Amino acid sequence: MPDAAQVRSFIDDAVRWRKTGDEALLLRLIRSSCSGVPHDVGAAYATLAGRTGDLLDAIDRGRLALPPPERDRVLLFARRARLVRALPDDSPEEALRSAIATTFEAQELVTLRQAQGDTVVELAEPVEREEAGGVARWQKHFSASALNAYGECARKWFYRYACAAVEDPGSSASAYGTAFHLALEDFHGDFPRPRGAERSAMRSRMRECVTWAFERNRDGFETRVEFELQVRRAQRTAQRYVDWLLAQELEAPFEVLGREVSAELDLDGRAFVGFIDRLDRDERTGDIGVVDYKTGSIATSAAEYGEKVRRFRDFQLPFYYWARTAAGDRVTKLVLIPLKDALLDVRPVVLEVGKTIKLADLERSRERMIELSTLLASGEIRRFEPTENAAACTYCAYQTACAGKPPAEAQRFGS
Repeated sequence: MPDAAQVRSFIDDAVRWRKTGDEALLLRLIRSSCSGVPHDVGAAYATLAGRTGDLLDAIDRGRLALPPPERDRVLLFARRARLVRALPDDSPEEALRSAIATTFEAQELVTLRQAQGDTVVELAEPVEREEAGGVARWQKHFSASALNAYGECARKWFYRYACAAVEDPGSSASAYGTAFHLALEDFHGDFPRPRGAERSAMRSRMRECVTWAFERNRDGFETRVEFELQVRRAQRTAQRYVDWLLAQELEAPFEVLGREVSAELDLDGRAFVGFIDRLDRDERTGDIGVVDYKTGSIATSAAEYGEKVRRFRDFQLPFYYWARTAAGDRVTKLVLIPLKDALLDVRPVVLEVGKTIKLADLERSRERMIELSTLLASGEIRRFEPTENAAACTYCAYQTACAGKPPAEAQRFGS
């Protein structure tokens, strides 16, 4: 929008044009930001009229082919110019200026700065700075994934949970994970006990489950080619999963007790909820195993995952352990099943409670869950600091909005 000085200059030119009829002044008017004509269109008509000698006639004849909105603006300019030209010859200077401003709807801008001088600007009285307060306390239930987000980056938790910021649409990776989880849930509904004698039926049913699950989530993939490639990848991975099930049946027979089992836990008055992908019962001992499917990158060993638990970087399996223990189960195994690479055999990461993961570590994780949930529900946090780990920002949906994120890691090239 033009400022008052530009409006004043426009009116000055219009007044001189009205008095002299100088075509050069009219060409300056149509190129002005006050004319209502887009700059490139005004410049084009000014160039054309510079050769033909009559701008208004060129507009009337429609000498330039323009889209309807731009053509309407040019015709409006011509109509206003003729109204200005038709003003009485004996009009006083101020009346002439006022009529031109009204015709081109510039009166409001003109009053901001009169030709005789600048408007005096009065400064407002300063107000007292508002005292900073804490972020509203979290009053909903908690989940392991929410605490994982806070452990990874407090600022990420703030964006996702406190602000409820809109994230990017789900990626094909998330659609792949959703479909694969759905396929396995359906499959184990038909085969809660893997049996070598049913190998052929298991393979056939698994193909059907994958096909159906991915078809149901087809909209999560941007192109048909991507969809087909991901279905083929999932089919190969799912058959390797069947191979692992049959090998596991020979080594330690088990029964799938539940799929997508609700996990609920009260920790000092804080409600935690979630869903366990699979619950297994060892047919020899009756012990319970908690199983979590992973279609993305995960820890490659029990030691690596155990270290994440000890450093409070992952609360997923500890939460499931305490939820099922509170429900009366004797949980002896926490299992991560990698389902990302179709070229590799399925090799679960198994944490045996009391052996590869200590009960004391699970207890400390439980205490930390209480501490974090109490803090987030307190409403006393005044600032959520961004992570210092640049790698955590790579796939973060909020990295563009986060001004405090750490600088990207320098690229490293192998020798």
